[in-house]
Amino acid sequence: MTASVQVDALTRRFGRVTALDAVSLELEAGEFAVLLGPSGCGKTTLLNIIGGFLDASSGSVHIGGRDVTGLTASQRPTTTVFQDYALFPHMTIAQNVAFGLRMRGEARGPRLARASEMLDLVGLPGMERRRPHELSGGQRQRVALARALAVRPEVLLLDEPLGALDLKLRRAMQDELKTIQREVGTTFIHVTHDQEEAMAIADRIVVMNAGRIEDQGPPERIYLRPATPFAAAFMGEINTIPGTAADGGIVTPLGVVTVAHELTTGQNAVLCVRPEHLLGRGPALGEVTIRDGAFFGTHTRVHLQAEGLPTLVAHLPIGAETSPGTTLAVTPDPDALFILPGESQ
Repeated sequence: MTASVQVDALTRRFGRVTALDAVSLELEAGEFAVLLGPSGCGKTTLLNIIGGFLDASSGSVHIGGRDVTGLTASQRPTTTVFQDYALFPHMTIAQNVAFGLRMRGEARGPRLARASEMLDLVGLPGMERRRPHELSGGQRQRVALARALAVRPEVLLLDEPLGALDLKLRRAMQDELKTIQREVGTTFIHVTHDQEEAMAIADRIVVMNAGRIEDQGPPERIYLRPATPFAAAFMGEINTIPGTAADGGIVTPLGVVTVAHELTTGQNAVLCVRPEHLLGRGPALGEVTIRDGAFFGTHTRVHLQAEGLPTLVAHLPIGAETSPGTTLAVTPDPDALFILPGESQ
């Protein structure tokens, strides 16, 4: 089963602190949405209100078109996977997975059969008789996911469930989560502060800041064409080059960049380009000098200096000349540039 999720003007205050400020969001049934933002931005508060663990100060929540605002967590068609897996150490893995069904009064035979089905789904066949302490962290995470899916929720909520895993295992679990979500078709709402994780798994990324939604959309659009300066900076490293709008382009200290924009001629502008696109295949602009560099395996990350500009960052391919003092021409990929309005003087 799966359902749409709609929140309307949700506000949550903790004393004088506004954790959520009139947030509205509509998610389609079967969508994998990721709430992304820094600590304190309101993403977990929003998840907890959707799940019924926290009351809103104002606003409403609809799941599958039904108003669930006044319902408790147990009355909502949702389940939650937390970073702390909270498995029962005295129970077998099968009993852990079937626990929610047991609480609903389902007979032992059918619930254990459902537990085996869910363990197969998450890649843990034959683990029914083991105990949580016999499993690795990644396996326990899969058990928690199987337990949440066993009760057939219409919406699955995930509160930074991969945060305790090492990098390699976290990336493997990201792939697993996406595969499982596509197979079961349930609406997933996943909270994280990890931009790479969000882009790896999401159909839609919802970027949050200071209790509000800054931007939302498919990962590629959010990364390449962010709507606000905050979203641009939070979604990874970004080079910002100040300039002014002109007919057909932006005038910068590096020269005139030909790029489409909707700004008024003479208006302050900020030319934005990701480090991997700064030294691309576009027309050559002004020259920059390598200040220093660091090897990252897939590329070398270098700091670049140019007169009248803040320090720029670029990713150079393996084998490229990266010695300090080396001069390079800035050649940003035209399709990877985007413009944001600059501050008024």
